[in-house]
Amino acid sequence: MLTDTHCHLDFNKFDEDRASVIQRALESGIERIVIPGLELESSQSAIKLAEAYPNIYAAVGFHPTDLDKFSEKAFDEIKNLAAHAKVVAVGEIGIDYYWVKEREERAFQIEVLRRQLAFAESANKPVILHMREEDDVWFGQASIDLLAILTEWHTNLQKQSHPLAEKPGVLHSFNGNLETGQKAIALNFYIGVTGPVTYKNAEEKRQIIGQLPLERLLIETDAPFLTPVPHRGQRNEPAFVAYIADKIAEIHMTTREQVAEITTTNAARLFGWGG
Repeated sequence: MLTDTHCHLDFNKFDEDRASVIQRALESGIERIVIPGLELESSQSAIKLAEAYPNIYAAVGFHPTDLDKFSEKAFDEIKNLAAHAKVVAVGEIGIDYYWVKEREERAFQIEVLRRQLAFAESANKPVILHMREEDDVWFGQASIDLLAILTEWHTNLQKQSHPLAEKPGVLHSFNGNLETGQKAIALNFYIGVTGPVTYKNAEEKRQIIGQLPLERLLIETDAPFLTPVPHRGQRNEPAFVAYIADKIAEIHMTTREQVAEITTTNAARLFGWGG
């Protein structure tokens, strides 16, 4: 059984065949799917889908590129939504310096990220983190800023003996360098692996994933984006998470079954299904 820990099934690209997509996922052995929110409306949509399907769960929060929709009222509503039984995380939250260039806007991203981390702490929910550098590089200011914030947060969690200190969250669709990944793992974060690990020109990414322990990896599609080989160029969907599992198995010289067992256990530990 596999788990797709990050999929935007609420997006309109699935409007015409969403039920069929979900059915294909089930038939492909996808045990559970997590749909993250990007702002209030998408967080509400994620919960509606989670209510409709027993194998779907939701996360709620404000994505760094959707902060034009952030308000105190909307944040209060997000906090209320987080109490829902099928909300397993706060996310998708984080830092994005690729689309956001202005210093003031980046400062606002950091402010909102800190506030959402504080809320996740009070709600005892792990976080789903987005990080993108200013350019398509492995390491830059976004990595520096995010690691500094997460280190401070994790240190405070440890001082309180907070349960989140042991499983604070996941760096979704990880695109950092090996050092960034290792530092995140040292803070007990998981690393999310997506379709680009299957791409022909992604040898450096595969080398990084190969040096990170399976016990700290999650597999995710980020559908409808980042479609893995052999379906690259098509719309992505949860059933395709199997191709990511196959590539990780190849990198770590093991079997898909082993990768599925470990990553599914990782997901259950992080998200505490049903809790």
